[in-house]
Amino acid sequence: MNKLREKSMGCVFLVTALASIFAVIIICLFLFANGLPTIAEIGPFNFLLGTTWKPTNDIYGIFPMILGSIYVTAGSLVIGVPIGLLCAVYMARFCPARVYKYLKPAVELLAGIPSIVYGFFGLVVIVPIMRNLFGGNGKSVLTASILLGIMILPTLISVGESAIRAVPESYYEGALALGATPEETVFKVMLPAAKSGLTAGVILAIDRSIGEAMAVSMVAGNQPIIPGSLLSGVRTLTANIVLEMGYAADMHREALLATGVVLFIFILLINLSFSLLRKGEDK
Repeated sequence: MNKLREKSMGCVFLVTALASIFAVIIICLFLFANGLPTIAEIGPFNFLLGTTWKPTNDIYGIFPMILGSIYVTAGSLVIGVPIGLLCAVYMARFCPARVYKYLKPAVELLAGIPSIVYGFFGLVVIVPIMRNLFGGNGKSVLTASILLGIMILPTLISVGESAIRAVPESYYEGALALGATPEETVFKVMLPAAKSGLTAGVILAIDRSIGEAMAVSMVAGNQPIIPGSLLSGVRTLTANIVLEMGYAADMHREALLATGVVLFIFILLINLSFSLLRKGEDK
């Protein structure tokens, strides 16, 4: 009876895994089947490195949006990673139990807030602050980076805390026995030992940041131009798709699908790069 149950559950797990793989394959086929012919028709050089996006004139250059996505994602990591890492360290090693029982649900609540609510928060709170500090309309690369930095915190904190807690307690006790302070033990022993899990958290944060559309479109300014500074307006790849897909038709629609292909390849390359980096470090 037990063997039959094990075989049945094994079949269920196999079907579930195959369904997930099948879904990924279908998405890839849809994107590439619709996007690659369009890129070939426009011209890879003109599409990827073109600096002008004017669908009404059949000009489709997404280089400003590529740079916009890179700038905003990099800015969010500069803001979010140090805060998320330090918060994860605090929750895993230094947080009192009476504080942890309130702090943990707060972090989980942050993860459950819809993107549109983050966008409203950025529009009502962050944009006016940036406008008062730096002038202009307040919608810029910096504003979008700050908002995304806040949005990736739950991922960084949750994954980081789990990675730190997964390190054997003997590492901590051994370092203390050798005379290290608790702070030295955490930052020089525990964090290096949890590097693999922390890297996974950063990868997830990058994927969340580069794939965010709604919140970014509300605070970034959405000008399809190459940003000249942190205070310039910007349009990301995802925001470009969200803003124009509703009324796009013919070649315009196909160009937006091709933009999705570029975004997909970006995320794939990021994940592959981190995987190769982790394998190199393990050796």
